[in-house]
Amino acid sequence: MTAPIRVLVCDDQVLVRTGLVTIIDAQPDLTVAGECADGQAAVQLVDRLRPDIVVMDVRMPVLDGIEATRLIAGAGVPDPVKVLVVTTFNLDKYVYEALRAGASGFLLKDAPPAQLLHGIRTVATGAALLDPEVTRRLVGTYASRIRPVGGTPDDIPLTPRELEVLRLIADGLSNSEIAASLVISQETVKTFVSRILGKLELRDRVQAVVYAYRRGLVT
Repeated sequence: MTAPIRVLVCDDQVLVRTGLVTIIDAQPDLTVAGECADGQAAVQLVDRLRPDIVVMDVRMPVLDGIEATRLIAGAGVPDPVKVLVVTTFNLDKYVYEALRAGASGFLLKDAPPAQLLHGIRTVATGAALLDPEVTRRLVGTYASRIRPVGGTPDDIPLTPRELEVLRLIADGLSNSEIAASLVISQETVKTFVSRILGKLELRDRVQAVVYAYRRGLVT
């Protein structure tokens, strides 16, 4: 049997943290490795427990979730751990700063439990996740800060089909939605996504979304 995904939950609100722990621990493929109430404790627990993923709040005492994410998953961290930021604050600046800090995903706390669990599983596999509600506004506002401008759509080293898939990724579609839209299998979509990331030297789908906006493939 595959070992369960080990999750560290970090939130300063006891009721919220307890709820997250209860939801996660009820899943056969997930287990709560630990919990804490501030970013500094999260950094220390990651060092000691080595979870697969951290579910991280943003506004917390001692050390906020953005800075904690930077210390756990940011550029230059020797052995980074994936971070899924979950917050009540649907503000562009938090999404942007969380992704800059190294987070692999961003969800709102009012998302249904099934969406939270899907987010944990998605990020744990190495993919990236953005709440569809904030994706377009985030990238439209901050893409120029994340990736420098350069070239035109004609310079992009992708086939027409790969460009089509990239545009759909930028629109926030999942692999299953892309498959339905293009009438192809999900495995074929996965192959296209892998090729796109490889050709463009991008880390994940989040960077692919930003790239698409910066190159004028979507507006």
